[in-house]
Amino acid sequence: MHIRCWDELVKYGALDILKREYGSLLIAQPEHEYNVSLVIDLEQVPTDTEARDAFILSVALFKRNALAAPFELGFKTQKELEASGGSQGELMQVHYRDEEAIYVQASPDRVTVIFSTIFQDETDRIFGKVFLQEFVDARRQPSIQTAPQVLYTNRDPPLEIRHVPGLRNTDDIGYVTFVLFPRHFANASIASSSISHIQLFRDYLHYHIKCSKAYMHSRMRHRVVEFQKVLNRAKTEVATTERKTVTGRTLVTR
Repeated sequence: MHIRCWDELVKYGALDILKREYGSLLIAQPEHEYNVSLVIDLEQVPTDTEARDAFILSVALFKRNALAAPFELGFKTQKELEASGGSQGELMQVHYRDEEAIYVQASPDRVTVIFSTIFQDETDRIFGKVFLQEFVDARRQPSIQTAPQVLYTNRDPPLEIRHVPGLRNTDDIGYVTFVLFPRHFANASIASSSISHIQLFRDYLHYHIKCSKAYMHSRMRHRVVEFQKVLNRAKTEVATTERKTVTGRTLVTR
């Protein structure tokens, strides 16, 4: 696997997580032009169907497990700060895409996760704002009030990262903040689920923006076809009766 933010992930404990998950499958010297490699002996793959499926799933989550490093460290730091009464942990930065990053910071009572995302055009920015506003409004429903708090800002970065140098201050960038409370990582199973879901947020957001645009375009095309049918029905038919003289000759218009 080659990933552009590998050095940052190693700093936050990615190698320890991969060793914990894959053990001897992880080789010390990765393949050329790659950051990390697994070597799988096909003869040692479990033969039991259930165990084989679990093994395949584990290998499929290779990148997910590497990217989990700053989140797991943030959850661990939060518990330490809560026990010691500290103020705030280190602001961890993961630049996983061009001009986009994930910021993770632990506090005594929460872990804050901030995504910076680029909107390629004005339409995407409008769709993104409407879509993210639904996250805020949906949380008011009694059934999902325990969900993480979601905040969205356009152009201006959140207070937690304003001191970070090199941040863009243009109209095509947005910042999405998730506030995770201890209940969102109360045990290993819940923490793993939270990490898996939050990692996919950027893809989830842009996927739904594209789907919304495609749906609107299809509805617009359908409406244009309906309008064309109405216009076609409104056309008057031209009279085609022949005009003849007294002698029976047909008059022709020149």
